[in-house]
Amino acid sequence: MKKQDIFDLIANGENSGVEFKRDDIRPEQLAREIVALANLKGGRILLGVEDDGTISGIFRKNLSEWVADTVFGRYVHPQILPYYEEVAMGEGRRVAVITIGPEIFKPYVVRANDRETAYVRIGSVTRPASREQLLMLGAASGAVHPEIMPVNRTSIDSLDMARLENYLRDILRDPEVPGERNAWIDRLKALGFMTDSVADAPVCTIAGLVLFGVKPRQTLKHSGVRLMFFDSLDKEYQARLDKVIDAPLVGRFQVGKAGKTLIDAGLIEKTLETMEPFVTLEPDSIDENFRREKIWFYPYEALRELLVNALAHRDWSRFVDVEIVGYKNRLEIISPGALPNAMTIDKMLAGQRSARNHIIVEVLRDYGYVDARGMGVRTKVVPALKAVGVEPIFKVTDDYLQTTIQQVKGQFELINRPLSPQATGDIAEKQRVKGHIKGQGDPINDLLKIHADLITAIRKDPQSDYLQLAEKVGVSASTIKRHIQKLKKAGILHRIGSRKQGRWEVGQK
Repeated sequence: MKKQDIFDLIANGENSGVEFKRDDIRPEQLAREIVALANLKGGRILLGVEDDGTISGIFRKNLSEWVADTVFGRYVHPQILPYYEEVAMGEGRRVAVITIGPEIFKPYVVRANDRETAYVRIGSVTRPASREQLLMLGAASGAVHPEIMPVNRTSIDSLDMARLENYLRDILRDPEVPGERNAWIDRLKALGFMTDSVADAPVCTIAGLVLFGVKPRQTLKHSGVRLMFFDSLDKEYQARLDKVIDAPLVGRFQVGKAGKTLIDAGLIEKTLETMEPFVTLEPDSIDENFRREKIWFYPYEALRELLVNALAHRDWSRFVDVEIVGYKNRLEIISPGALPNAMTIDKMLAGQRSARNHIIVEVLRDYGYVDARGMGVRTKVVPALKAVGVEPIFKVTDDYLQTTIQQVKGQFELINRPLSPQATGDIAEKQRVKGHIKGQGDPINDLLKIHADLITAIRKDPQSDYLQLAEKVGVSASTIKRHIQKLKKAGILHRIGSRKQGRWEVGQK
């Protein structure tokens, strides 16, 4: 590191990744700052710099040995190998820089006074970690698996015994299903579905309650799925649906020679069933088999796989539900927690596997909810969306993984049936539809295509005029004008402001 780099760090002040200290600091106090940085994303400690940024320089003899042997060797646990350097700042002053990398064996603690304390850093403030923060740190490193944590105020009576019998007898084909209560408890503890507690009676683990609980949310408030649907492009006060689904994760199945038949839906099935009216369109005509084939705005297989992934791989140390939020033109699926075990979006798309909740994933694999190879995103989600011309958008933060999928092109217009000639009262279009019925082309598809292209062009440049839109869509200005009138009449397109200085706005009001 160069002298100018030090000046730049000092100029920006202390923050979540930079701390200033004098070198006469007590070793346990320095260890506290080191641990706090290691429990976040790493950072730098500048020894020989005052809190106000003044460079006082280092004075302690054999500083590097003191840092390595006393501070890191005696107080910091697990061991960390830092990068230590000293930089000459002029006028005989030197600054020591301790660089902490993005460590993985979290949580890190300070061992002092016969106790261990973990610290976290929020801005420039270091403080002891709370219980929830400890769980998050352990889950982030993979050293702690929250799914095996006990759930207080639960017992074997909190579990759906019919589902458990169905799992052992019909799904696993286990020849020895327990017959009495104590035998059941012993088996469930061995499977990781129950565990001993500080009290006398065993309690459910998070995995056991989530998979087989009668009503998991009674004692585990973040075990459901929150569904929200809005008739707009963003969240607004009034939602078409705002509901939390509470159910055991797996369904109950009747297994026979013909295969598995669902007889009692679980959380996955109930969520998809509740979503269906908001992600499908019921056509007003029947097919040759006298059926109404629903139109899905998003590929069903992709929806199901993304929902299963959000539930299977969520971080149970985050006390929020899985969320599915639907808008006029897209769907967002939010799974709490960052990607586990150094996983990245690129690794996920390449097919790399890294389960956070091993027990839950294995049970879902037993039922067939999860792909046996664990490559659902690569083999199911991406191909299903690409087949309809849609690319998934993944966003990862320290708090969640969000997957966004756009509606299949053209479905936006199909929802708004007023665009049809019957609803708009366009006599010329009605005649063209009659011609189509007799085999004279496909005017309805042409109409919808122009609408779709026009809406896309308007969204890219809301201030476009008729001539500019005509050039972008590839039709005449008079055709653009006619279609804009239809979109306005259908309530999909609105003009904001004057004709010369205004803009177009897409979306029903």
